Amino acid sequence: MKCMNKYIVFAVALLFSLTLSAQKAERKQIRDGNKLYENEQYTEAEIAYRKALEVNPNSPQSSMNLGNALYRQQKAQEALEQYQKQVADKEHPERQADAYHNIGNVLMQAQDYAHAIEAYKQSLMKRPSDDETRYNLALAQALLKQQQEQQQNQDQEQQEDQQEQEQQQEQQQQPQEQEQQQDQQQQEQQQPENAHERLSKEQAQQLLDALMQDEEEVQEKVKELQMQQSQSRKTDKDW
Repeated sequence: MKCMNKYIVFAVALLFSLTLSAQKAERKQIRDGNKLYENEQYTEAEIAYRKALEVNPNSPQSSMNLGNALYRQQKAQEALEQYQKQVADKEHPERQADAYHNIGNVLMQAQDYAHAIEAYKQSLMKRPSDDETRYNLALAQALLKQQQEQQQNQDQEQQEDQQEQEQQQEQQQQPQEQEQQQDQQQQEQQQPENAHERLSKEQAQQLLDALMQDEEEVQEKVKELQMQQSQSRKTDKDW
């Protein structure tokens, strides 16, 4: 029994020693990462914080600092993933406030001002006295208003450009339509002329027929007169 107790004590001591060693290794990596971060060596700082997380995957400090190093490298999505882990920690509102503040900064960098405003508001709910967060909130609101005005102006310009293009198309189509109308009017005018020409030919034929008929009547009358004169001469001779 005494031997068993010795083993238990030894195991506990060993476990405690390993835990202390791991904590020392984690703190060392965090300190190294912080120095590198202060010197703006963000890539090297990221490596140090990741090593700290390998020792203790649940380290909130390593996760938050890693998010900051990623943010400085423009790795927005990866930074958000680290900050969102801290947002879920409801037992530490100060940590949540920092995480929401940093999320707002990432969204500001992406010009997603509407969601950045929501993140800053969440941070202020956890820590209302944070002047820096209040300033960032006011800045995000101003930038959102400016963005909306620019979008409205852009939409108006696009609408005006579209209207101008439509007017140009209408102006280009008008001469074509006028030419088509003129061609149609000329065709309509030509049709009566052709009908008139056909009518004139018919009238000419009728006149020709009438003249021929009149000629025949004249010839017959001439013949009658000649016969009458001939008979008259015969009568005179008989007398």
